Amino acid sequence: METGARTRRREELVGRLIEIFLDRGFAELGVADLAALLRCSKSTLYTVAGSKEQIIVTVVKAFFRRATARVEAGLEEETGPRERIETYLRAISTELAAASPAFFADLTAFAPAREIYRRNTRFAAARVKQLVLEASPGQDAAFAGAVAGLVMEAVHSGEIKASTGLDDSAAYAALARLLVARTSCDSRTP
Repeated sequence: METGARTRRREELVGRLIEIFLDRGFAELGVADLAALLRCSKSTLYTVAGSKEQIIVTVVKAFFRRATARVEAGLEEETGPRERIETYLRAISTELAAASPAFFADLTAFAPAREIYRRNTRFAAARVKQLVLEASPGQDAAFAGAVAGLVMEAVHSGEIKASTGLDDSAAYAALARLLVARTSCDSRTP
């Protein structure tokens, strides 16, 4: 198989693995299970990566890379500085909506995947900080970014739902409203 075809096949496998992981998680699925679900051989599956752990890392990275690209693409369509904050957070919610509780539990339980998730959350928090700074230069954007990061982690750990009853989408919408309202305040107000 030529290199381009091999690359396309690998990308197709990764895309299908993303969907499986989002739906079922990954901890309970062995390589043989994944191969059966994909209707391919284990050796074909190993073209993604050399071990189950490496496959998980590859797929989780690909998922967050894909989600980030979609979120950023949606953000480019919005021009209003305050609206960009809301658009960004809603887009994250949309991207993560397909992820099952099993996927998030497995992310938390598997250290390499947990670290990928944390890096992405830190990136998102930094992006929120940047968006808040663009919307309201006088505001404490570092604080807004830190709050956003903490809330994002609490949303996905289930803490927000447990303490407020808000599902992930509603929690992101509430966070967006909070940050947008704060940027609407007089920048001299503490």
